[in-house]
Amino acid sequence: MQASKPRLRLSVLDQSPVIAGHTARDALAATVELAQMADALGYTRYWCAEHHGLHGVCNPAPEVMLARLGSVTQRIRLGSGGVMLPYYSPFKVAEQFRMLEGLFPNRIDLGVGRAPGGDMRTAQAVAMGQYDRGAQFEEQVRDLSVLLRGEVPPGHLAEGVLLQPVVDTKPELWVLGSSDYGGALAARLGLRFAFAHFINAHSGHLVAQQYRHDFTPGYEARPYSAAAIFVICADTDAEAAALERAVDLRRLQMAYGVNAPIPSLAQAADYTPNERDQLVIERERPRTICGTPERVAARMQALREQFAADELIVLSVTASYTARLRTYELLAQAFALDGAA
Repeated sequence: MQASKPRLRLSVLDQSPVIAGHTARDALAATVELAQMADALGYTRYWCAEHHGLHGVCNPAPEVMLARLGSVTQRIRLGSGGVMLPYYSPFKVAEQFRMLEGLFPNRIDLGVGRAPGGDMRTAQAVAMGQYDRGAQFEEQVRDLSVLLRGEVPPGHLAEGVLLQPVVDTKPELWVLGSSDYGGALAARLGLRFAFAHFINAHSGHLVAQQYRHDFTPGYEARPYSAAAIFVICADTDAEAAALERAVDLRRLQMAYGVNAPIPSLAQAADYTPNERDQLVIERERPRTICGTPERVAARMQALREQFAADELIVLSVTASYTARLRTYELLAQAFALDGAA
């Protein structure tokens, strides 16, 4: 008798998008609403991304938002997707996430990345002129690993220093990446790894395969990987197409360096791309999975198998907060998550 495939784990990545015609407060309220719905539907984890200096997204401090989300959810894991570690002291980040772990035991993830989460001028402002483009990232991740485990080696800067709060559990530690660098680092240090397919849609499965092949036990005993994907799911093809047009316009803005809120449906409908725009749109389209539940679910399953992923982390940025909620609701139904019924 052939063994059945394990049920797909689905999670959420949220950038707290600010849609044209709405405010940052609207976006933050929408994050709280989506987290509560994801918790009820049976999603595995809810990650908040860190960005700076952008009109289209508005969460520069995931650790603050996670404290809020923990107070209004019951079972879903909560984490950063991710903390942009080159800005910060690993000791301080370890304190913040041990604090969250103390408040919400066995529910906290610490995902870290080395990208600036904004343009370089903003990065220098955030880092008081000391942003190093991630040159010390591996050393910082190593420090986090030993600090969270309470295994500081002799001679370490933090030797003999009490790391607060003292709790008997520790966050999951993840490396996030969109190239082979992150996968190689996660394998070397024995960490969980999430590949950003929504940034790089062309080589992630090869990075994921190499990560599993090269994995050495460390913080984790076994490899565990996820693919972070961009999805829009709608009840009809027409609605999906309208939402995708807004994504196309957003990607054009990003390609041309336009710092603006997420385009509305009306803005997208009024915009006619020229020949150059259309080339950019076609180049960026592979980063998006868009359509009705059957079509979207089939593409997601194919990606899961290609990546040999333990779970998929879904990012959905749409021209409507209601449409974003509907995406996650339809996916929960399509994959029969525990709370979807």
